[in-house]
Amino acid sequence: MLALSLSVDTFAVAVSGGILCKRIVFRQAVFFSFVMAFFQACMPVLGWLVGKEVHIYIESFDHWVASGLLFVISVRMIIGAFSEDENRKINPLRFRTMLSLAIATSIDALAVGFSFTVIEVNVFLSVMIIGSVTFLASMTGLLIGKNTAAKFGKPLEVIGAIILIAIGIKIILLHL
Repeated sequence: MLALSLSVDTFAVAVSGGILCKRIVFRQAVFFSFVMAFFQACMPVLGWLVGKEVHIYIESFDHWVASGLLFVISVRMIIGAFSEDENRKINPLRFRTMLSLAIATSIDALAVGFSFTVIEVNVFLSVMIIGSVTFLASMTGLLIGKNTAAKFGKPLEVIGAIILIAIGIKIILLHL
């Protein structure tokens, strides 16, 4: 259940990515999904290793970082949707963008890792499940986004950006 809840944001981001990239080859989808799953799986480990000592220092601003990254990417998506210049369009398959999305969607997994220090849990098994579920959610989201974009076109790029903004708002609201 934890893995499913952590992968929801990644799924939504992948749907948005699929909407933006009409031509995604399998290799690109696997790499995108791997990066998303890697960060989603590594953040709990990082949280577990660092534990409560550092948590008190970053908990006051981690949600702002995640939301800020999603907001910047969303604004770029909206600008790209209305631009005729292909260079202005955001490409979620570009590594820098992919990295920003992976970090933004995995900040909550860092908090999960902090909780691992308190409860008895097999961290290795948990991380494997989180990574696997996130990988599958990303692949599925890309496929759904790609197929939906082919049918509905440009307005979905704006909807994809709105989805990212909504995720950013959700992250902020959960931390207020």
